[in-house]
Amino acid sequence: MSQGINNEMAASKSRRIVKKLRWWMLVLFLFGVTVNYITRNSLGILAPELKTSLGITTEQYSWIVGAFQLAYTIFQPLCGWLIDVIGLKVGFMVCAIIWALACIFHAGAGSWVHLAILRFTMGASEAAATPANAKTIGEWFPKSERPVAAGWAGVGFSIGAMLAPPIIYFAHASFGWQGAFMFTGVLALLWVILWWAFYHNPDKHPNLSKDELAFIQQDNEPPAVKLPFFTALKTVSKNKRFYGIAIPAFMAEPAWAVLSFWVPLYLAKEHGMDLKQIAMFAWLPFLAADLGSVASGYLTKLYTRWFGCSRVNSVIASSVTGAFLMISLAIVAITRDPYITIVLISIGGFGHQIISCMLSALVVESFDKGQMATVNGMRGSAAWIASFLFSLLIGVTADKIGFNPLFIAMGFFDLIGAFFLVAFIAERRAKRA
Repeated sequence: MSQGINNEMAASKSRRIVKKLRWWMLVLFLFGVTVNYITRNSLGILAPELKTSLGITTEQYSWIVGAFQLAYTIFQPLCGWLIDVIGLKVGFMVCAIIWALACIFHAGAGSWVHLAILRFTMGASEAAATPANAKTIGEWFPKSERPVAAGWAGVGFSIGAMLAPPIIYFAHASFGWQGAFMFTGVLALLWVILWWAFYHNPDKHPNLSKDELAFIQQDNEPPAVKLPFFTALKTVSKNKRFYGIAIPAFMAEPAWAVLSFWVPLYLAKEHGMDLKQIAMFAWLPFLAADLGSVASGYLTKLYTRWFGCSRVNSVIASSVTGAFLMISLAIVAITRDPYITIVLISIGGFGHQIISCMLSALVVESFDKGQMATVNGMRGSAAWIASFLFSLLIGVTADKIGFNPLFIAMGFFDLIGAFFLVAFIAERRAKRA
């Protein structure tokens, strides 16, 4: 018996404790979604050349984009449920392997139909990113830190889109468009190795101190309950708060779809930019989105400090602030200066990411750990239904009426979403007797 105690003491001494490990785990996840967005946005950056090389029309390109968005819409709840049931580590890793291989196979595409099939596969597997985001925050952070953690986690979604233009441009210059797809796919596989090696749940992580584990678990939330897929969907669908999150997500996502898939084509068509110029400027809206992600969580603290908002209401106030910033996209329709256009779209990117991060924070705030990934997956599906429909609308109308009416619509969508956010989720002050 004494020998067993000695072995345990020796193992404890040899174990390396990493301070603030929860933030390092968030950084690891952030790297994953960064690579996710680099692979995802490779299509948009290469779209002008693909249209020429493969003879793709604007409408056919909209179907390629739509295939990704349709798969992303369908599979987000399923990926979320899968992650809730089999765990974040294995669930997210399997999906990452699939999207990496699908990206590599883009190099062999010979027509728009081939690209559409590959994008559907990629969309189905990349759909894991949104529910995995909520799961990571819910598992590794106490409630008091979750809004700030959600803001930092959102950086990964936009920094990947920000890095995609220069990375794709240099990969394209070195290896051609086929090699650019292969290069980004290999980046994803390298991240999979890091994830498998270093990610563990908090209660099983060998480098997590007991004090930090106690800090993470301070809210004494009940253990996660694993429900069958359709039971989980039914349970969430009965909760009014879900619609206060899903409807704003539906209204917000078309703007992000335009930033991710259509801005390069818009800059080429409306402002005559070539691939090099697009690579120089198309990353700026995503840099602004990064700043919006980081600012969102700290903005909640300001609303709490200055106006005495509750934690939930401060998150809502931050999201509403982002909705007002989205009006900048409507102003794009009345300017012809390409540099002012980039600035206005960047303000929209900043505002959108505030909204997106705060909606993720509300998921974590409003639902228990056993539902977080599923709910965020359903929230993502609501968002990507709008994204899918809006991309098809662009494909049918852009060549006929241009992009300006679409930018005007995007400028006001989020204010409609903000109304439902306040109506369904905002906490009311108790009435005085």
